[in-house]
Amino acid sequence: MVAVWLLGIAGICVLLLVLFGFLMLAAAFRNHIIAEEIFLEALPKEFDGFRILFISDIHRRCLPVKRLSPMKGEIDAVFLGGDLTEKGASMKRLYDNMTLAAALAPAYAVHGNHDYRANITLVDNIIRGSGVKLLQDESITIQKKGSRLLLTGVDFPRTGGKRAYRPLPPLSSAEAPLCRIILVHDPLWLTRQSEVPADLVLAGHTHGGQVVLPFVGHRHVDPFYRQYNAGHYVIPRNDGTGKKAGLLISRGFGTAHLPLRWGSRAEMHVLTLRRGAGQR
Repeated sequence: MVAVWLLGIAGICVLLLVLFGFLMLAAAFRNHIIAEEIFLEALPKEFDGFRILFISDIHRRCLPVKRLSPMKGEIDAVFLGGDLTEKGASMKRLYDNMTLAAALAPAYAVHGNHDYRANITLVDNIIRGSGVKLLQDESITIQKKGSRLLLTGVDFPRTGGKRAYRPLPPLSSAEAPLCRIILVHDPLWLTRQSEVPADLVLAGHTHGGQVVLPFVGHRHVDPFYRQYNAGHYVIPRNDGTGKKAGLLISRGFGTAHLPLRWGSRAEMHVLTLRRGAGQR
């Protein structure tokens, strides 16, 4: 009789584990889009209402054509925050994803650590061939009605590690006063900077922990990620101005290692830039 009870309990436990696994798998493939406003005091009035589709950490996933195609003409730019693919992933899928992104609006991308683990020469050829502008420690200006917005793309260190980042590209006298957005894959880059001369930093990499279990929470090796895991933050610029910068860390669209999520949903972002201080 006891053996029957034990077998029954074991069977229930197995069923619960299977159900939990199915729920985590389903969560990994959702197409959640967060629409939100970002307030920047230095934003030129001509850019008030400028809309950015921000996607990070695609990995092996296919971007949802039916969800994104209607955005053509409704967004002004696409920012891709690295880990656009990974080792062993389909290069055809990467091409399809990049082609879709470039068809929506002018698109800009930076490398992530997993991009460098793939065939990086082929990856870069696909990115550039699709029409996406790959930023490797360089800045470009985005123009609208005679005003300019500065976008700086930080390249993930080709050799990996925390200390191998190159310095930010120097600003010309014409670029220095511009409202600046920094696009970087890993927010840990911030720990290597004595100052952050930007109004907004967009990052990914963390996946929001990807699988966040009750009572366990976020388990990261570096303490930095326990404080800066996912979502919106305000950080000091430390550039002598006394101003602060906004920081958005995306939970990312894809998954690393296993296609499982729990307590950290897959997400993309539609960011509408607004001129003003907003609520911080």
